[in-house]
Amino acid sequence: MMTRVLVLGATGDQGHPLLTRLMDAGFTPVAALRNPDALQGTEFAHVETVQADLYDTQSMISAAKGIDAIAANLPFVFDREMAASLGNNIAAAANENGVKKIVFNTSCFVAETDNDNSAHDGRRDIEQAIINSEAAYAIFEPKVFMDNLIRSWNKPAIVNQGIFAYPAKPDLLISWICLDDVAAYMVEALSRDDIPSGRYAIGGPEALVGDQLAESLSKVTGKTITFNSLTPDQFASGMSLLVTGSAQVEPLSIYDRMAGFYRFYNTQDVSPLIADNTHINRIFAHRPASFEQWAARQDWTDPTDPALKVRMAGMS
Repeated sequence: MMTRVLVLGATGDQGHPLLTRLMDAGFTPVAALRNPDALQGTEFAHVETVQADLYDTQSMISAAKGIDAIAANLPFVFDREMAASLGNNIAAAANENGVKKIVFNTSCFVAETDNDNSAHDGRRDIEQAIINSEAAYAIFEPKVFMDNLIRSWNKPAIVNQGIFAYPAKPDLLISWICLDDVAAYMVEALSRDDIPSGRYAIGGPEALVGDQLAESLSKVTGKTITFNSLTPDQFASGMSLLVTGSAQVEPLSIYDRMAGFYRFYNTQDVSPLIADNTHINRIFAHRPASFEQWAARQDWTDPTDPALKVRMAGMS
């Protein structure tokens, strides 16, 4: 049984449910942090930490000493060479320390070929570095996160105005999945030696359009929620306004590049965000929650992001 798991991205939104799931399953998570005190004052203050720089090979090799497995949630990087270095450093850390398995959450759909979005194509490079390592691996490619709805760029409008705004065209079908279910798949892959190394596309049990999400939200909250289909450009402008105070989006800025994912999704003949769970259901025991099941677990009276405290701690 692998016990000590080096967790990359522990302070981010996707790291919280992973830490919880690991501990519940009897693993010892070791959070790799730039600032090893970043979790102090949060619900994860008791988690073991090690100082590490994801972009420094030797730092990653040192951080992985005595580690059985690596579980990675990685930041989106819009410089492909930097993204490739993340994958190469994870592979080096695993190879130098005899790490048995790597599990990686790509945090997005990953196509079989490059699509000229540097963040997406960088994900492909990270995947390849992990595949080429000496460790067993499970790479999870989620479609879109349900938890996007409870982030600060989305939740206040749902709670205060009854508006769910998202950069998806009205007929874009998406198999939404929650972060807790992504973490569950990652932990199951770590818990079982019989799961074959591979890439696993994952999504929830149903593919829904925006109006269907709004209908479920209305049912769960007891008030009318309306879907507002944003264009990717409107989304980029809104994100820029929220973070910088300016709605002006510079070409190739982080906001423009984030919107690039949805430009791709919205222009495909068939939605790439529909999950066919037939294959993964044959291998994994876990079954992900429906959108309505997930929504019923959330607090829709509070407009604040429940993950904000730990995420802000990670920025210190």
